[in-house]
Amino acid sequence: MPTTPAPARRKNPRPDQGRSAPDVTEGRLLISDLLQIVEQDLDPKEVKAIYQAYLFGAEAHEGQVRHSGEAYIFHPLSVARILADMRLDSHSIIAALLHDVIEDTPTAKKELVAQFGKDVAQLVDGVSKIDQIEFDSPEHAEAENFRKMLLAMSKDIRVILIKLADRIHNMRTLDALRVDRRKRISQQTLDIFAPIANRLGMYAWTQELEDLSFCNLYPKRYDAIYKELGKRRGNRRKIIEKTKKNIAEEVEQAGIEATVVGREKNIYSVYRKMQKRRVPLVEMGDIFAIRIIVRSADDCYRVLGLMHNLYKPVPGKFKDYIAIPKANGYQSLHTLLFGTFGQSIEVQIRTEDMHRVAETGVASHWRYKTGKEKSGPQMPTHSWLVDLLDTQQAGDPSDFLEHLKTDLFPDEVYVFTPQGDIKKLPKGASALDFAYAVHSDIGNHCIGARINNESVPLHQELGNGNHVEILTARSAVPTPLWLNYAVTGKARAAIRNFLKNQQEGDAVKLGRQLLDRALKSEGLKTRLRTDQKIELLKRIGREDWNELLGDIGTGRRLPKIVAKQLLPGSSNNRASTTAEPLPIKGIEGMSISYARCCRPIPGDTIVGLFSHGRGIVIHKASSMNNKTCRNVDKQGKRPDNWIEVEWAEDIKTTFEADIRLEVVNRRGVFATLASVIAEEDSNINHVLVTARDDRNSAIRFTIEVRDRKHLAQIIRRLRARRSVIRVSRTRG
Repeated sequence: MPTTPAPARRKNPRPDQGRSAPDVTEGRLLISDLLQIVEQDLDPKEVKAIYQAYLFGAEAHEGQVRHSGEAYIFHPLSVARILADMRLDSHSIIAALLHDVIEDTPTAKKELVAQFGKDVAQLVDGVSKIDQIEFDSPEHAEAENFRKMLLAMSKDIRVILIKLADRIHNMRTLDALRVDRRKRISQQTLDIFAPIANRLGMYAWTQELEDLSFCNLYPKRYDAIYKELGKRRGNRRKIIEKTKKNIAEEVEQAGIEATVVGREKNIYSVYRKMQKRRVPLVEMGDIFAIRIIVRSADDCYRVLGLMHNLYKPVPGKFKDYIAIPKANGYQSLHTLLFGTFGQSIEVQIRTEDMHRVAETGVASHWRYKTGKEKSGPQMPTHSWLVDLLDTQQAGDPSDFLEHLKTDLFPDEVYVFTPQGDIKKLPKGASALDFAYAVHSDIGNHCIGARINNESVPLHQELGNGNHVEILTARSAVPTPLWLNYAVTGKARAAIRNFLKNQQEGDAVKLGRQLLDRALKSEGLKTRLRTDQKIELLKRIGREDWNELLGDIGTGRRLPKIVAKQLLPGSSNNRASTTAEPLPIKGIEGMSISYARCCRPIPGDTIVGLFSHGRGIVIHKASSMNNKTCRNVDKQGKRPDNWIEVEWAEDIKTTFEADIRLEVVNRRGVFATLASVIAEEDSNINHVLVTARDDRNSAIRFTIEVRDRKHLAQIIRRLRARRSVIRVSRTRG
């Protein structure tokens, strides 16, 4: 049975050493081999265009060599050969031959348009990296290049086919690079490119990329599994052959035309199963599989019945991907059987068309057997791409990469809507992810869910076959806590977008308040004139007044400075007045936060500190023992950074406070303390227990309180417990 060969481990010259002149003869052999393949299906004009592309690429890359020392044109030729083996159209082959000319040579896109047409030029441009822009970090550059590639891919799926073929050949020749670069490229391949190939249903490419990456990241583990599989292959050859013969005879007797083949799982998937099950390789039972290829879907189910009659099925291990295909279009029946000799055997049953899609995935939609290029793939993968890009057009680069990797997660669960529709979500997805999968508006206003008619919280993990109904309320809105249990990129992007817009709205509102106070302190008693606003916006390079207010609300600009810019000479010409302190109600939104270093609560004397990007952070003006908060001391020399604030009278929310207890180690002491806190209408948000010795422990609670009186009542109740030695409020 076929298995993935161990990649060659040879020493190559360093990139700056041992370079040889381009081998013209070898280049001719490669192009001749490529032309012989495409001549079988393409017309002579297309074959001629491919040869012209080779000549153009060879001239553009003349003098360039790879790290291995070979002529650079060998790489595009090899990439084109990989695509030719997949029987792709002529434009894909031409673009593969030219895929590096925009990025690595002076060739411009318009030159490719003139020589080979707009379609080829767009494919080459889609594969090329963005080198003309300077980015803040390598991560930012990587994210933007992936974003560009996926955008081009959503318009034309051939872009990613060329990129994957390019990555496959680079991985095959990776041993010419330094070890650190090999590992970095292999990790990126394992994180991004192999999952993309898997998402597109291209399992042959997926397995090769996985094994090549695994070999470079963990060569010793790879070699150990490779050698062990070789031993087991020899020991089990007779068993597998006997099983194949029994299955073939059973199917033939039933009058079903079928092809029965054996296959071995690729090395990386074996390693992944070992990790998941936490078992050594010697205990792995389903490494070898039998694949039965029949003529129709009806035959698939008939063969399944024959298999379950011939061998006993393992309960709970049957999967019907024909009735419910995977998101990448994969269809097959999977079942796990107890074999004749007691070993477990995985059997996959599919039609010839299903097998072709399983091996080549989305590439099967671009095959040129008919001689007609198709306008685009009609596969679920395309809707996945569009959905991914809709939620990722903007935002932090690290967020984009995080969402991309999440959405490439291969394992899925299938759940049902109240109307009976099927939703496919990544394994580990919550009811909240389901809500956003239905519609972003439902997600933004959900308050709970019903799974199989039972009420559950939003963080409830979904299982296969669940019937899910989302409960909503117009008053409900996302909170930052939702990001802790949202798994899908769509849900996380929608939550972040809502919070960002909410923060911007809060910032504008707060900025208006702060600027009004600052203007009042400068003596302005009338409303600002429009010409004053326009003049200031021009001076500071802002286009919108709300943008300026948002800058003030988030601490990027100080209101006193802006007020003086609006009213030049105000300190000389106007009588300054003292503005009233800003009232703090605890519900101002995300532009006002409370310092963890001192945990201010109503009743404490407070002061506000402008923090860049966060707005106003409320600190205690003084803490226990009349000691000032250390951050107040640190920033005290910059008076412009501070704003006078005071607690409002009608506060109806709760705040966090820290208390520290020293207790005697007794059975049930923690439960008793938690009960006292709950009886006082408070909630424990965090707890830290430190054992001081065998008899005493220190416990630190972060609890919710309304004000100092509420906190004092809780402390009095706790101090009255016999097991409590002392209790006090502490800094955050």
